[in-house]
Amino acid sequence: MPKINEPDRPRTRIQQRNRDLILEAALEVFSNNGFRGSTLDQISNQAGLSKPNLLYYFASKDAIHEELLSGLMDTWLDPLRTLNPDGESIPELLAYVERKLEMSRLYPRESRLFANEIVQGAPRMLDALKGDLKNLVDEKVIIIRDWSAQGKIADVHPYHLLFSIWSLTQHYADFDVQVRAVLGDEEPFDQAPAYLRDVFVKILTP
Repeated sequence: MPKINEPDRPRTRIQQRNRDLILEAALEVFSNNGFRGSTLDQISNQAGLSKPNLLYYFASKDAIHEELLSGLMDTWLDPLRTLNPDGESIPELLAYVERKLEMSRLYPRESRLFANEIVQGAPRMLDALKGDLKNLVDEKVIIIRDWSAQGKIADVHPYHLLFSIWSLTQHYADFDVQVRAVLGDEEPFDQAPAYLRDVFVKILTP
């Protein structure tokens, strides 16, 4: 019997609902336990579906994980895509920092899913990292180098600038428990935007 998610067979509303339930449950399980620490039983229990029902939609744990990652990569690249070469250099870069921090606030589970995959050597994402991500970063590095050459921003290493933006913004999602344990009652995202803005203004100002 063919799988219901084959492209030539449209899904019913119930079928789409069940797929969404499975992916939402898998996101929760994978982000908490990592790929290796997660099981189909955990995902089916989280989704409120039987394991045979889950396997009707996805053939394996790998298939679910790959489905999540494929959608995540496109979402992850969007904030960098909007960096506008015709905009004001420092405001454009600060807006990128803000967008990345906002993604950590809104999508902490997705961030941890991504981080877990990278820590494991990106076995399911390496092609995308070397392809779509690398190509987009190279494109934006040209813009940053041009801004530096024109004296619009400080003479910074463009790749390491982007690495620092990623690390400082994604830290709030990937290490959420640690951040909140140290801050206590303070909400991390109350002060983080202003702090990161000040940091990068100092780095970027010629």
